[in-house]
Amino acid sequence: MSTLRSVLLLCWRDTGHPQGGGSETYLQRIGAHLAASGIKVTLRTARYPGAPRHEVVDGVQISRAGGRYTVYIWALLAMLAARVRLGPLRHVRPDVVVDTQNGLPFLARLAYGQKVAVLVHHCHREQWPVAGPVLSRLGWYVESRLSPWVNQRNQYVTVSLPSARDLVALGVDNHRIAVVRNGLDEAPARTLSAEPAPEPRVVVLSRLVPHKQIEDALDAVAALRGRVPGLHLDVVGGGWWRQRLVDHVHRLGIADVVTFHGHVDDLTKHDVLQSSWVHLLPSRKEGWGLAVLEAAQHAVPTIGYRSSGGLSDSIIDGVTGVLVDSQAELVDRLEELLSDQVLRQQLGAKAQARSLEFSWRQSAEAMRCVLDAVQTGTRVSGVV
Repeated sequence: MSTLRSVLLLCWRDTGHPQGGGSETYLQRIGAHLAASGIKVTLRTARYPGAPRHEVVDGVQISRAGGRYTVYIWALLAMLAARVRLGPLRHVRPDVVVDTQNGLPFLARLAYGQKVAVLVHHCHREQWPVAGPVLSRLGWYVESRLSPWVNQRNQYVTVSLPSARDLVALGVDNHRIAVVRNGLDEAPARTLSAEPAPEPRVVVLSRLVPHKQIEDALDAVAALRGRVPGLHLDVVGGGWWRQRLVDHVHRLGIADVVTFHGHVDDLTKHDVLQSSWVHLLPSRKEGWGLAVLEAAQHAVPTIGYRSSGGLSDSIIDGVTGVLVDSQAELVDRLEELLSDQVLRQQLGAKAQARSLEFSWRQSAEAMRCVLDAVQTGTRVSGVV
């Protein structure tokens, strides 16, 4: 019988980080539910401007040090030091450690052995090139070869069946891969009562980084603005790629029909979603696609790429949204949904109904099952 008392979470960012996204939300929400159940939850992550070294957020005790890459070095040193009761984690005695591999692992196994579960949202093969020729080759080697070898006896956790298949392709045994899907924060009630905008509005809810391929959404709006009167695109989210996207908008001559909202509060985000007709998520790679369900709460269907992996799990093609295989097909299907109100509302209603199946409480309970198994030395596989 498991007696889980303390869990250490490792992630390169937290939800307060300017570049934090869905994977950070996943860890924070599940951590908060575990903490509420009486477990001591510690999150080790990177610092960023204005962030304190130590903070408690929703019951999760956050310890920060290092930057984008040095976070891994400082975290490993802190874990090793903690084994001899030294350093910032000296008071943390975890029963289980969750090593979040956002491309790079923390190699927590070197400090904690088989008490480690490796959390992988998706594989980063398609994203590594942005790091440059040397770092990309090194990063992909670590992700695809070194990490599976180091963690060859450890439990893995991922968020979708396509991501689980990617891990199997890297040599991870299927019997060690558990799927714990994303939960969902309830949309503020007042945002669900407003009517959608009277004219066609498309929304992109995403971090502004290269692999999200938001250029494809901008190109689609440029292609359709002459055929769909009143068309407008709302881009909700921030990131270091923003200026490139703004420049692309000006090159396309569509600055008058695109609004960059940047980072917004929860209420504003859901207000924008409620006013939208269609959500575009043209990402090259997704582990699950939390934004799909956030839009679905507002009966807004999503169009995304089948090749992204996780979207083929979060979107039921032709039922709750649309999966496409090319940019040209994305444009065609977007035009179809914007012009066919009946189809759009059918997909939206089914998406909204499916969104009710997901909650962070359920996700946390599923993760707790996996962590209990890790503590007792057993393994879990399949959807939990």
